[in-house]
Amino acid sequence: MASVVFYFQVHQPYRLRRYSIFDSDANYFDNARNEQVCRKVAEKCYLPTNRLMLDLIHRHEGRFRVSYSLTGTIIQQLQRWAPEVMKTFHDLAKTGCVEFITETYYHSLAFLYSRSEFIAQTQMHLQLMEDLFGQKPRVFRNTELTYNNDVARVVDEMGFEAILTEGADHILGYRSPNFIYSPPNCSNLRLLMKNYRLSDDIAFRFGNRGWSEWPLTAEKFARWVDQINGNGYVCDLFMDYETFGEHQWADTGIFEFMRALPGMIMTGGKNDFLTVSQAIDRYPAVGEVDVPHMISWADTERDLSAWLGNSMQANALHDVYALTDDVIGTGDEVLIDDWRKLQTSDHFYYMCTKWFADGDVHKYFNPYESPYDAYINYMNILDNIRGRIASNRPARIK
Repeated sequence: MASVVFYFQVHQPYRLRRYSIFDSDANYFDNARNEQVCRKVAEKCYLPTNRLMLDLIHRHEGRFRVSYSLTGTIIQQLQRWAPEVMKTFHDLAKTGCVEFITETYYHSLAFLYSRSEFIAQTQMHLQLMEDLFGQKPRVFRNTELTYNNDVARVVDEMGFEAILTEGADHILGYRSPNFIYSPPNCSNLRLLMKNYRLSDDIAFRFGNRGWSEWPLTAEKFARWVDQINGNGYVCDLFMDYETFGEHQWADTGIFEFMRALPGMIMTGGKNDFLTVSQAIDRYPAVGEVDVPHMISWADTERDLSAWLGNSMQANALHDVYALTDDVIGTGDEVLIDDWRKLQTSDHFYYMCTKWFADGDVHKYFNPYESPYDAYINYMNILDNIRGRIASNRPARIK
């Protein structure tokens, strides 16, 4: 039997407004733009896809199951600008067929720079999932599936039972992503690795008429899943939720494909669907996977170069985390929240200067005229953050 494990990342950043060196307003975020994007993606993706997932769960009498992680930043925006989407996520939670997992609240790269901040954001998100959906997550995914042995060890120590990451070829070698593994030196943690070929067939290639397998039908994809039998027992399909209706527009047939897929996969009773926790409960780890260097699910390299590929990104990341103790020390909740929103990985992605194999992807998601504009804008805001920190310090006694 091959068990399909669908995991969807739901995320939107707080986009920054244009901020000059002469600006002194502590309102850094382009909320008109953020509201516009939130409502647009809600209409094109979140609402129709959530309704489809609910319909599939009911139609297949609970045998169709999915897992999500929703960042704190998208939840805040949905609660403010598209509360009807949050209602549909609550409806999904009530089915008992949907699992919500934990990540960093602000979709940050905190692990690389501040373990205390990483743990704080993870605990914030863990509590949010309990408060919103009544679930205590057992599974963790780091931002953009960034992962190495050190991440696994810290997550294991926090009590999680599984972690998700990319099934990168240079890590797996001859092994298949269609098994569950263990990280080294972890007593309890299990490792689920994305089957990037099948995931990307849906997420990136589905609407590409130049692709040799176009058009991708549910029947064809179900055959590919069935071929896992004998060489694995999980098919980890990890992707952005915005795949449905936003990255792959409705006119590509993506919703019709998804509507037909569960029935095709479960035909004959050989294959099924599991949440991430159900997968680790059913299947044992078959071996250990050693990941000494950071990997991610981004771009062709599966590394950190999308966020740390140039000196601008490295400088901006260093500078925002250099303020950790000073910001937290102010006790100013508004300042701390603003600073944490500046940690969202998208801000550094906008500074990326990779314009070769992945260039179209980076251009599509970049709201700035150039990566350099993104960097200057960000650093101007960071300078204002420093000023707010200074104003929060008690005056020296003469």
